[in-house]
Amino acid sequence: MLNIRNLSKTYDNGVEALRGVSLDIEPGLFGLLGPNGAGKSSLMRTIATLQLPSHGQISFENKDIIKNPNILRSCLGYLPQEFGVYPKVSCYQLLEHMALLKGLTDHKTRSRQIEQLLHQTNLYDVRKKDVSSFSGGMRQRFGIAQALLGSPKLVIVDEPTAGLDPYERNRFHNLLCEIGENVVVILSTHIVEDVSQLCPNMAILAKGNVRLQGKPRDLINAIDGTIWRKEIAKEQVSQYRDKFEVISEQLITGKTQVVVQSEFQPEMGFEPVTPDLEDVYFSTLHQLNKGDDNDK
Repeated sequence: MLNIRNLSKTYDNGVEALRGVSLDIEPGLFGLLGPNGAGKSSLMRTIATLQLPSHGQISFENKDIIKNPNILRSCLGYLPQEFGVYPKVSCYQLLEHMALLKGLTDHKTRSRQIEQLLHQTNLYDVRKKDVSSFSGGMRQRFGIAQALLGSPKLVIVDEPTAGLDPYERNRFHNLLCEIGENVVVILSTHIVEDVSQLCPNMAILAKGNVRLQGKPRDLINAIDGTIWRKEIAKEQVSQYRDKFEVISEQLITGKTQVVVQSEFQPEMGFEPVTPDLEDVYFSTLHQLNKGDDNDK
């Protein structure tokens, strides 16, 4: 289990990226959902021991990884949001190089694991091609292959499906499900659907702090019966924002569909909506922004 307690990170320029983050993450897929700039990448980099926190503790399997980062590094797989590759180096050569860096010194063991990962990520047929020539989806699959070298106990993937087409996204989802059967996998993303489809446990991070956490189904059930929608003219949007708790808006065929959170029907014309995780997400961010407005 990964335990995070009161974790804060303030950079030299004064930016407070994390503010007292506390989480308990068990084996399986855990979704960390939040908008861009929420602090997700800062949290992932801190967990991965790429940077020290300003305050707080992180332990993995009851071992302090801030004091002893090599304990985690020896069993960590990390796919950052962006990563570079060497030009003119084949997929197989690059995986072999990374395997050596991870301590896989036995040639037979190393070769067997690389071939297994190439098959698992569906890259075996292109193993001799340069990674720099790969498409976005292929490069992400290479990224997860290198993250799985050495049979890690903790895998961190940061925005792994951003920019992938639906086919590659589906393939990547299946791959993450396979991985998450045996180890702790943290999926950091701003894509609600990824968390909804994959993760039995999750948290919403915004403005550097955990705003909500739990099982997606429980969080959805908690707002059941409070979500309503209505199509209105674009020029009415401001009026509805002032009058109701509008948590999201979407332009559909020239009209705006507003989604409102209310214990009762807001007014005639609103229809009840069966909520999903996106409604939970928008409701959480709305309450946060509303609180900020009240503080001004």
